[in-house]
Amino acid sequence: MKRAAMRLCTLNRGLFIHGRGLTQGYQYTPKQGPLHMREVRDKLREIVGVSTNWRDHVKAMEERKLLHNFLAKSQKALPPRKMKDSYIEVLLPLGSDPGLRDKYLTVQNTVRFGRILEDLDSLGVLVCYMHNRNHSVTMSPLSIVTALVDKIDMCKQSLSPEQDIKFTGHVSWVGKTSMEVKMKMFQLHKDDAFWPVLDATFVMVARDSENKGPAFVNPLIPENAEEEELFKQGELNKGRRIAFSSTSLLKMAPSPEERNTIHEMFLSTLDPKTISFHSRILPPNSVWMEDTKLKSLDICHPQERNIFNRIFGGFLMRKAYELAWATACSFGGSRPFVVTVDDIMFQKPVEVGSLLFLSSQVCFTQNNYIQVRVHSEVASLGSNEHMTTNVFHFTFMSEREVPLVFPKTYGESMLYLDGKRHFKSMSAPVTLKKDYSVEP
Repeated sequence: MKRAAMRLCTLNRGLFIHGRGLTQGYQYTPKQGPLHMREVRDKLREIVGVSTNWRDHVKAMEERKLLHNFLAKSQKALPPRKMKDSYIEVLLPLGSDPGLRDKYLTVQNTVRFGRILEDLDSLGVLVCYMHNRNHSVTMSPLSIVTALVDKIDMCKQSLSPEQDIKFTGHVSWVGKTSMEVKMKMFQLHKDDAFWPVLDATFVMVARDSENKGPAFVNPLIPENAEEEELFKQGELNKGRRIAFSSTSLLKMAPSPEERNTIHEMFLSTLDPKTISFHSRILPPNSVWMEDTKLKSLDICHPQERNIFNRIFGGFLMRKAYELAWATACSFGGSRPFVVTVDDIMFQKPVEVGSLLFLSSQVCFTQNNYIQVRVHSEVASLGSNEHMTTNVFHFTFMSEREVPLVFPKTYGESMLYLDGKRHFKSMSAPVTLKKDYSVEP
């Protein structure tokens, strides 16, 4: 309890300490007042030059072909930018806008986290467009898309649907064609101050005007020690992602320690009466992993398209999160609270009109923590061929201790180990009280 109290005190001061987040609660002064969240999407449409009418999307994409000539031939041809150039504050006025509040409201009178994921995705894209502003053209020649949600960490902070929320974001690291975006979320508290709620790191990539190939982005120059630390952390994050990918269980065998873990779990499920590899029984207070699945199907309508007329990445995250939450709720038998969103890779775009198949499964548990993996795949209306588009990883905490999950097959064993790896990558255990929660 003492350790949890110390962690809460640290977070309330705005100091996020973990390997992938902000090292300090550093803030810039925006050049203008905060945007309304509704204005974020309006600005994105203005920057890209697309119509709100679906019937005009083909014409709009044809017009964007003319912007190819404005793309830089090299990164050296682009002027460097500072972190404050991309800094944005956005207000979500739940307290003063009852109509907006209904969109974010859960039946338990809390805030829908799936909606927050949508807002973060839109904000991350706009931040990158601010970093790459070209005042010589009305529309941006770049197509900026979300490549990866590296990490979203929740603080122990109440999310009330009746208090305003504020987002901040800026570019913190830049490669040749990719950018890392740091975003924070705050909520107005009783003392009329905004308290920290969430810390997020997204990776965005720049594509050409038709979203067909990579494009160069403006370099980034840190101005002080704080920004140099952020930029250095971005380099470390890139290296960590490469290292994590190279040791993926899809590429390399489990470590000796992991192999021993799986073998011990297997032995613990053998029936001592039969002494046979084919006779399996569940240990007390445990569940077969295959019995934790939930699935869903969505038709991807034009309403959910992004500014490039593909399905909005935030929509995909919301649907995956809501299915994961339902899976954790069904498994744990009580209301789960999200703790961490980790390592969401956007592998393929989802076309309007696709059938979206989501499959959610509990892959690791410990005490009252539930690690849920959601696999996303699509098929066109005229084809039965399925393609993987995303894999989502969510860490939840249940109100009470949950059963252990046991794999039956080798494939499930790999899912178990992968889930355990993602759980162990969580910065630190978090204790969420009953009134400190966010839900679908």
